[in-house]
Amino acid sequence: MPTRIPSAVRKAAFALAASTALLLSTTACTGQSAGGAEDDASKETTLTFWHAWSAPGEVKAVQALVAGFEKAHPNIHVTVVGNMTDDKINQALRAGGAKAPDVISSFTTNNVGKFCSSGALVDLNPFFEKAGVDPDATFPKAMNEYTQFEGDRCAVPLLGDAYGLYYNKTAFEKAGISSPPKTWSEFEADAKKLTIPQGDGYKQLGFMPNYHGWETTTEHYLGQFSPTYFDQAGKSTIATDPAVPAAFTLQKKLVDELGGFKKLEKYRSGLGDEWGPKHPFHTGQVAMQLDGEWRLGMALDAKPDFEIGVAPLPVPDDQADQYGKGYITGTIAGIAATSQKQNAAWELVKYMTTDTDAVVAFSNAIHNVPSTLAALKSPDLTYDPRFKTFLDIAANPDSTTSPASVNGGVYLTTIQQLGYDYESGKVTDLTAGLKKAAAQIDTDIAQAK
Repeated sequence: MPTRIPSAVRKAAFALAASTALLLSTTACTGQSAGGAEDDASKETTLTFWHAWSAPGEVKAVQALVAGFEKAHPNIHVTVVGNMTDDKINQALRAGGAKAPDVISSFTTNNVGKFCSSGALVDLNPFFEKAGVDPDATFPKAMNEYTQFEGDRCAVPLLGDAYGLYYNKTAFEKAGISSPPKTWSEFEADAKKLTIPQGDGYKQLGFMPNYHGWETTTEHYLGQFSPTYFDQAGKSTIATDPAVPAAFTLQKKLVDELGGFKKLEKYRSGLGDEWGPKHPFHTGQVAMQLDGEWRLGMALDAKPDFEIGVAPLPVPDDQADQYGKGYITGTIAGIAATSQKQNAAWELVKYMTTDTDAVVAFSNAIHNVPSTLAALKSPDLTYDPRFKTFLDIAANPDSTTSPASVNGGVYLTTIQQLGYDYESGKVTDLTAGLKKAAAQIDTDIAQAK
């Protein structure tokens, strides 16, 4: 079963980004720079690799990945340490020492900006150049973007997550809907058609639009509108980029048309947990769901009494030619600046993230999206045919992600809070709200530098 970080942990990552910013701002780069690594990777050596996976099947998959590396590099041995949070990783990167990791992986792409700007992880550009590997031609566009900051490529993609649309085919047929919506206007119409009121709630809700509705976060909605977030000077553009109010307006319209914030929140409070078998999409209480590739395995394991459909998320009507794109995020890997074995560490990172066979095998085991263009096309990938939707979204050059920032994901937290306030009616002037949020983002970034 595909597994990812529980919702509470992912939400806590936003708060962690702020503490990470403080923690990493004091990081001293006591190791050798990326271009000055002096260890001999052909000599006998032992690396320490910290990762965040904890489920038994995932831990086994990581061990198999490392075993493949050790077989290809018999002189390099790897001590693997799992279930390591970003907090623990950040402390180790700051402290260094014999027990600190040489290589790390993290689920939190939000911290890439701080990892790079603080020097906690080395710039991998010189290593890529020396190895003759072109990142632009190796990794999908969105993944390539979220692993660097201001020209510093301090991280590399290690499997990814793509967001799409799950839909109840049985409910679609009953409602007379022949195919999944491709534009937001079609989506809006389908969501209303699929909604069946019952008392002061719903027998079936077409879609849960509220921002507290599991994966319906502001950045996931915004991903379909291709926002800029920042200008070339690093200033927030959420108050000037028309994509942002368009996304906010669309979501608020859905909330109002499907019953209003209070009614939807009351219904949502009685629904099952995002990570349990009683997830409302599994039970048929919600007919459409914005979610990541892992939802397919979880939904199938729940054995629903309907056929599951998978498609890309709709796009704005004026971007219909970009249908097929989606929001992308994922796991990252990097080399600790405090490591004295950076050349050997690079061999491990290069193998885990660019060796097609290794990436494919790891993807098959973890059930996440492969993170290289070659692996996405590999005939050795094993998956349910519906999973291909997410492979195509990941490979789509129009797919988007959230850009790295010097203070991590703090700006996303600010945008999300505005989303909560706007959908609930606490904020009624969206233009003023966006201007205020943009000013807050600029202030937070200036203070973090």
